[in-house]
Amino acid sequence: MNLTFSELDFMKPELGAEYTGQGTHFAVFSAHAEKIELCLFSEDGREETARMPLPKREGDIWSGYIEGIGPGTLYGYRAHGPYDPHNGHRFNPNKLLLDPYAKLVAGDLIWDDALFGYTIGSPEGDLSFDERDSAPFMVKGVVQDPTFDWAGEEAIRRPWTETIIYESHVRGMTMTHPGVPDELRGTFLGMASDPIIEHLTKLGVSAIELMPVQYFLDDRYLVERNLRNYWGYQTLGFFAPHDRYLKGDRFTEFKTMVKRFHSVGIEVLMDVVYNHTAEGSERGPTLSFRGLDNFSYYRQSPDKPRHTYDTTGTGNTLNVAHPLVLRMVLDSLRYWVGVMHIDGFRFDLASTLGREYMEFDREGGFFDAIRQDPILAGVKLIAEPWDVGEGGYQLGGFPPPFREWNDRFRDDVRRFWKGDGGMVPVLAERILGSPVQFRHSDRAATSSINLVSAHDGFTLMDTVSYGEKHNEANGEENRDGHSDNHSDNMGAEGPTDNREIIEARKRRRAAMLATLMISQGVPMVLGGDELGNSQQGNNNAYCQDNEIGWLDWSGADDGFVDFCRKLLAFRKDRPVLRQERFLDGEPDENGRVEIAWYKADGSPMDEDAWHDAELRLICAYICRAGQGEAPPAGEIVLVLNAGGDCEIALPHGNGSRRWLRVLDTAADEPFGMRASADRDTIPAQSVVAFVPQEGSNG
Repeated sequence: MNLTFSELDFMKPELGAEYTGQGTHFAVFSAHAEKIELCLFSEDGREETARMPLPKREGDIWSGYIEGIGPGTLYGYRAHGPYDPHNGHRFNPNKLLLDPYAKLVAGDLIWDDALFGYTIGSPEGDLSFDERDSAPFMVKGVVQDPTFDWAGEEAIRRPWTETIIYESHVRGMTMTHPGVPDELRGTFLGMASDPIIEHLTKLGVSAIELMPVQYFLDDRYLVERNLRNYWGYQTLGFFAPHDRYLKGDRFTEFKTMVKRFHSVGIEVLMDVVYNHTAEGSERGPTLSFRGLDNFSYYRQSPDKPRHTYDTTGTGNTLNVAHPLVLRMVLDSLRYWVGVMHIDGFRFDLASTLGREYMEFDREGGFFDAIRQDPILAGVKLIAEPWDVGEGGYQLGGFPPPFREWNDRFRDDVRRFWKGDGGMVPVLAERILGSPVQFRHSDRAATSSINLVSAHDGFTLMDTVSYGEKHNEANGEENRDGHSDNHSDNMGAEGPTDNREIIEARKRRRAAMLATLMISQGVPMVLGGDELGNSQQGNNNAYCQDNEIGWLDWSGADDGFVDFCRKLLAFRKDRPVLRQERFLDGEPDENGRVEIAWYKADGSPMDEDAWHDAELRLICAYICRAGQGEAPPAGEIVLVLNAGGDCEIALPHGNGSRRWLRVLDTAADEPFGMRASADRDTIPAQSVVAFVPQEGSNG
């Protein structure tokens, strides 16, 4: 192919491969390279048809423009520079490198020793230099035309107080659904199909949080065991949708999915992994960042730059303290918002992003950049507030506008309902939105993302069906995954035909989900929990791209699905359960309180009651914050009973009341409405809610 770079003297500000309509502009960052070559390939990716040094360098940006090539062109880079591992430099032009800004990735990565910059098996280890060409085994970037018809689509921007998140997996959600066409299963278009949209809209969720959909790799050790990286937490392309989720070869399929969700009022959030990449430690492959500028892209050990510094447990840590690496992360986020119309992000191991060199800093550069960005500051931002490094657990430590996954909510709710002692005071904290963690720095009561289950750990069904993890299928002798799940098999390990156990499990699941929906904060439901989905006791199904990891639609409990639908509607209909600011237990000038706690006899909780390790019941009166003389719809009494049947005296709240029971998770008809006398019986293992009868103010 006889191609040359244009002599036009211009530098486009964008990095990556940008199609202009007449040609394509290529730009890539490297601070320490001595030469960067652009490599073009045949349509099937097998033949390298051109190799040309990028002609321009301004600062650390290398670029060039070629007229006449456009969408569909396959390309990659080779970087020349020092091979000096002791000082953190690992340039090897024999290795084809994926553009960090590639908008689409073509081909399948074939694991081969040629993908490594050093010679595997050499006595010198990662200090050796491998001369084999990796291009035959390497994926390539694809030039894309971003044109798409967004007509009629608008950003939703739903308030946090009205948000209910549904965490889901593209393949897991669609692979076994009988209504999804076979050719669309496991794809973005399958997620956008009528059966999935209908299920989510009927359920009543307001946002779907997709597990990683940026281009990721199947780890070599998994491939060698005939497994896959199902979850996707090994990103290599921060701008490209994962090719396994495409039916065809157009990234516009992702846009089609987003447009369809938006058309029914559902926001789309992405789980993103900017804390590390798929290249692993210094003994990992050279696929992109390592070959372009290892010293800049990755944090190096302070005293031994030969080794990557790892706060993620994956072998490397992306160096977001570097301005051009930080720019890549911000460019990626802006791209998914501006071009792909995403509504927000959940940041995996987000504490790593807040590390200024080594220590976490809530006023660090990453957070400052996000907060001052006019595009990103207005979307939903959720942190997983920990990593595996020293000082990495930072629940409550993130600045606004970030919300945070609250693992303490999950653990405390599970412990309360399985009957652990001394859980009443901590459960009260969780019901109020975890103010100990979040009530500071003018943060809202919606700062806590509440959950009782997530992709990592037991499903809700497995939490009440297994006392121990069962991860044997992962091939790690059941050593992987958490051992402290706060679960309870309730009398049988795994599936059972015992009707009493089945009903007890159903009652506890209902109570746990109800606790999630009546608590202040933002609830997140794990996809499949409404179906009664099980992973056969596997609490770390990261490599189970099969029936273990997929939702079992054939085993769906329709009655429980209906309960969940009504439970979400119950929350939506009651603003008192989803308030913007934290509730105050001190009386105002009119003697009104927003939150009060009571014992079963109707008297206020005292110190002895709060410290009673045998107490299994908690009763809360909640009023809408700052509402003055709140209408009856702004008041509710909640009773959570993890013990046996118990008679209680209903509290008066802010005056005399006659109460209507509007929720009883243990009843055959949980949402039936009936009047209650001054005293009422609360069934075992249940959440019961009361609202004032109209005109019952004393």
